[in-house]
Amino acid sequence: MLSRYPDIKSIWDFGKLFGNPFKDRFFSLLGKKSSLDDIEHGLLRKEYREPRVHFALNCASVSCPMLREEAYVGFRLERQLEEQAVRFLSDRSRNRFAFSDSRAGTLQVSKIFDWYKEDFEPRAQYFARYAKVLADDPAAQNAIAQGKAPLDFLEYDWALNDARK
Repeated sequence: MLSRYPDIKSIWDFGKLFGNPFKDRFFSLLGKKSSLDDIEHGLLRKEYREPRVHFALNCASVSCPMLREEAYVGFRLERQLEEQAVRFLSDRSRNRFAFSDSRAGTLQVSKIFDWYKEDFEPRAQYFARYAKVLADDPAAQNAIAQGKAPLDFLEYDWALNDARK
């Protein structure tokens, strides 16, 4: 991203039809050519089975979880991952409880929870754990905590998460 900045508008500017920024093996790791997908799916998701890893990874897109201001460190990892989960789930531009005119509501969450559904199963139970950060309204928090909030997945914005000019 940095090598093509500021002429890049999205990670997909690296290619989608004739290449893939996630699948192309463009760097070496532990002596073998690797891809971003190798790290995310072949190592982190497969070996650690930790759903909060999705809040630590970032593809430089607007809809991605925010970057952490510090490196992830083994002895602080549990705290760091939990902080990232709370930070991402409480970000109303990425996850929110939305009321309709009739006061019934929907839990609108990141497309990440759809793409990686199996990592967050059972989803209602996963969201219940974070009900207080997903909604401000006590009735909405209660609906989420009881697994009664219908889910809706937000459109994913692949635009470069660039500093506002």
